[in-house]
Amino acid sequence: MLIGVPKEIKNHEYRVGMSPTSVREMIKHGHTVVVETDAGAGIGAGDDAYSAAGARVADTAEQVFAEADMIIKVKEPQAEERAMLRAGQILYTYLHLAPDPEQTKDLVASGATCIAYETVTSKHGGLPLLAPMSKVAGRMSIQAGAYCLEQPHGGLGMLLGGVPGVDPAKVVVLGAGVVGTHACHIAVGMGADVWVLDNNPNSIEKHWQQFGRSTNSVFSTVDALEQHVLSADLVIGGVLIPGAEAPKLISAEMVRNMKPGSVIVDVAIDQGGCCETSHATTHAEPIYVVDDVVHYCVANMPGGVPRTSTYALNNVTLPFAIALANKGAKQAMLDDLHLRNGLNVYAGKVTHRKVAEDLGYEYVDAETALQQ
Repeated sequence: MLIGVPKEIKNHEYRVGMSPTSVREMIKHGHTVVVETDAGAGIGAGDDAYSAAGARVADTAEQVFAEADMIIKVKEPQAEERAMLRAGQILYTYLHLAPDPEQTKDLVASGATCIAYETVTSKHGGLPLLAPMSKVAGRMSIQAGAYCLEQPHGGLGMLLGGVPGVDPAKVVVLGAGVVGTHACHIAVGMGADVWVLDNNPNSIEKHWQQFGRSTNSVFSTVDALEQHVLSADLVIGGVLIPGAEAPKLISAEMVRNMKPGSVIVDVAIDQGGCCETSHATTHAEPIYVVDDVVHYCVANMPGGVPRTSTYALNNVTLPFAIALANKGAKQAMLDDLHLRNGLNVYAGKVTHRKVAEDLGYEYVDAETALQQ
């Protein structure tokens, strides 16, 4: 199979779909790889590194899309990239379709086979291709929040961990999953007063076993949300319903009643955000203020640390990519339920239930679609 790796074009996105190491591994399995020039510049991998790994370097994205049987990316294809997709071509990347009707419409119209990293599952019940970036984003959320709490950036003027004799900031983490867990690691390490809310008793129990009394865990109810969000200095939104739009846990009214200068870091923004006043921002312009509350809603947070992110992502995406190339997309997904769960759009049909429900498409079961 001919694998294409275009350069990412989303604002300040420096990751790349395949590292030279991954390219070499794919070629070892008998496949061909074409990489757009400078695609790996953000991770310090020049064209020479890809050539040494056995890839052919193309001058333009148009060449890559025209030649490739499978496109491997990091972020969802932008409009100009979607226009280059063709029927039967495999697109393997993050998609986050539920809050993005325009992208979904274009992918359906393309006839391409669109596999979303964020909905591929594992036998343990997790989301293995989302987890590495959730870990990065969770850790970055505390760094970003600490930065935003500084007064020159609109914040309260608080040091996250305080100093002896001065209280630390209260950090409220919504969701005790991967994002929340890794946010807590950094927040606890910086000395913050950390509170974690979740509505899954098993998640709360697991969190308690991991963190003990270094954090405070609370069962999430409407009352608990209001109490802790309104008293927070920094709120981290880390909730997720796989494939679906994120629930709006923080209402606009709650934002109006938060402390002036407090901060919301909405990590759930890729799936539409968990705050009613959230909208996606970029690394170029990461923050805005609503009712004196600073909002940080960068939709590709891990793109800010591309070296760490690319290699962490490739570690988990590569085995599935090799299976898709070795067997062909149809057979690979029929053979593997977990990879099949990643199929969101196939031959003009929406094959992920949550995406279909949120955007009003007819849902076609992935296995049924593949067998037609």
